[in-house]
Amino acid sequence: MGFEEAAAGGRIRALLRRKQVDSDRARAAGAQMLAKELSVTQLIAIGVGSTVGAGVYVLVGTVAREHSGPALTLSFLIAGIAAALSAFCYAELASRCPSAGSAYHYSYICVGEGVAWLIGWALILEYTIGGSAVARGISPNLALFFGGPNSLPWILARHELPWLDVVVDPCAAALVLLVTGLLCVGIKESTYVQGIVTILNCCVMLFVIIAGSYIGFQTGWVGYKVSGGFLPYGVNGMLSGSATVFFAYIGFDSVASTAEEVKNPQRDLPLGIGTALSICCTLYMLVSVVIVGLVPYFAMDPDTPISSAFARHGMQWAMYLVTSGAVLALCSTLMGSILPQPRILMAMARDGLLPSFFADVSEKTQVPVKSTIITGICAASLSFFMDVSQLAGMVSVGTLLAFTIVAVSILILRYVPPDEVPLPSSLQASFRLSQEFDEEKTRDENREQGTSEIKDVIVVESISDPLIEKQLYASKLDEVKRRKTAACSIASVVVGVLILTSSASVTFLPLLVMCFFCAFGGLLLLAGLGMLCWIDQDDGRHSFGHSGGFICPFVPMLPVMCILINTYLLINLGGGTWMRVGIWLVMGVFVYIFYGRTHSSLTDVVYVPTAQADEIYASSSSGFVA
Repeated sequence: MGFEEAAAGGRIRALLRRKQVDSDRARAAGAQMLAKELSVTQLIAIGVGSTVGAGVYVLVGTVAREHSGPALTLSFLIAGIAAALSAFCYAELASRCPSAGSAYHYSYICVGEGVAWLIGWALILEYTIGGSAVARGISPNLALFFGGPNSLPWILARHELPWLDVVVDPCAAALVLLVTGLLCVGIKESTYVQGIVTILNCCVMLFVIIAGSYIGFQTGWVGYKVSGGFLPYGVNGMLSGSATVFFAYIGFDSVASTAEEVKNPQRDLPLGIGTALSICCTLYMLVSVVIVGLVPYFAMDPDTPISSAFARHGMQWAMYLVTSGAVLALCSTLMGSILPQPRILMAMARDGLLPSFFADVSEKTQVPVKSTIITGICAASLSFFMDVSQLAGMVSVGTLLAFTIVAVSILILRYVPPDEVPLPSSLQASFRLSQEFDEEKTRDENREQGTSEIKDVIVVESISDPLIEKQLYASKLDEVKRRKTAACSIASVVVGVLILTSSASVTFLPLLVMCFFCAFGGLLLLAGLGMLCWIDQDDGRHSFGHSGGFICPFVPMLPVMCILINTYLLINLGGGTWMRVGIWLVMGVFVYIFYGRTHSSLTDVVYVPTAQADEIYASSSSGFVA
C-alpha cells in the first residue's frame, strides 16, 4: 500500500515539476542554437501577417448583418482591447523568457510539466489545422482570376474521388509545401517574403479605406442613416459581435514563438507584439467604418461584403483588387501558421517530452528543418485530402487555452515565482560534495571559535543574539505564509472563473440554480482578486528571468480580466468542438504517460535554492568540485 502511494505521489510530482527560467546554461552545454536574425520590423511583419487574414474580408459583412449593425467599429475596438490584455501578458513573459516554445515554454516554467504538455499538444493541433484550413481557402479565391469558382488549371483544381467521397485540393497542398520549403531556407529569408506579402495586403486595405471614404463623402454615408440607429441590435448585439471578431486578432502570439531568434528580445518582442496588434486593430476599425457607411448593414453581402459594396457604386473592377488582397492575406497567414509549430516541437523535444529528432537544428540555415518538414507534410496531407472547415473551431481552443495559461503564469510570476531550480544529474555529485564541504567548513569554524579569544566570543554571541534570530525566523515565516496565501488566492480566481463562466453559459439549468452558481463563482473570483490586491507581490519577481524588459501593468486586475474573457470564449465554443479537441487531448495524455513522463529532462533532477544553484554552476564551470 505504501509503495502504491509513493508511486502515485511520484506521478503527481512529475506533473508539477518546473524547468529553469533561463536556458542559457543548457545551450552552453551543447544544445543547438537558432539564428538571431530578427529585428522589431520583422517581428511586426510576422505579427501583422499572421493576424490579418482573409477573415476581415468576410467578417465585416457577417457580423454587421447579424450582430452589430453600424456599431461594427466598436465591436472591433472592444475585441482589440480584449486581445490587448493577452498581448500585455505575452509581452512580459516573452521578454523575461526569450526562448522558443511560446505559451508552452512559459507554462513549463511557471505552472508545471503536465499543464505545459497539454498546452504544447493543443498548439500542435491548432497550427496544423489552422495552416490546412487557410490553404484550402486560397484555391477558391485564386479561381476568380481564371473566370469563376471552378476555373483553375486542371493540375491545381479540386477533384472529387467518388470511390472515397473525398474532394482533393492539389493547389492547397502545393502552397503548403512551397511555404515549408521557404521556411527551411532560413528565418531571415522567410520573414522577408512574409513582410512583402503583408505590405501588399495592407496596401489593398488602405485602398479600401481611401477609395471607400471618397465614395462615402460623395454619397453621404447612407449606411449610417438607417432607421434602426447606430445600435440596431442593442449593446448585447455589439458585445456578441465583439466575441465573434475577437478571433480575427488571433495570430500575434506567433511573434512570441520566435523569441529565441530575436536580436534584442527585451526591447523588440514587446514592441513587435504591441505594434502588430495596434496596426491590426486600426486597419480593422477603419475598414469597418468605411464599408458599414457605404452600404446599409441589412443589405450587405455576407460572403463578399467589400467587393459588393464597391460594385454597388459602379466599381466592379475593385473585386479583383479585393480578391488579390484576400489571397495575399491567406498566403501571409499560412506562413504565420506553419512558422511557430516547428519551434514548439523543438522546445518540447529539448525538454525530452518528444523524440530528440524534432530538436535538430540545421547547421547551415540554423532553423529546425526536420520539424519544419514534418509539419509541412502533415499540413499538406490534411489540406489535400480533407475539408477542414468543420474543424476550424478547434484552432480557437489551442489559442484561447494558451492565452488563459499565459495570464495565469503572470500571476504566478508576480506572487509565487519559483524559488528553486532543477539541478541536472551531472551536477548532483557536486551538490552532495558541496554540502559535505559546507558541513566540514562549519565544524572547522566551530573548532577555531573554541580556541579564540574572549573578545571574539563576545562578538559572535552578540551577532547570534536570540532576538535577531527570532526576527529573522518571523520574517521567513511571514514570507512562507504570504506565498501560501497568494497561491490559494490564484487558485480561488481560477476556480471562481470556471464556475462563473460555466454556470452563465449553460441553458439547461433552472434559473435559481444558475444564479446560485454564478453568485458562488463570482464570490470566489472577487475573494481571490481582493486578496491578491491586498498582499504584496514577491520580491523574487525582479530577478526572475531576464531583467530590463516589459512589465505588464495593472496586475492582478489585467491578468484576471484576461482569464475571465478567454475562459468565457472557450466554454462557448460548442460541444462538438470540445468533443473533437477532447479526443486529441486524450491521445496526448497517453503519449505523455508512455513517453514524455519517463523521458523528460527533469526526471532525475534535484531542486535546490536559486542562490545555491548559482554557486554550484560557478564552481563546476571553474573546475572546482566541492
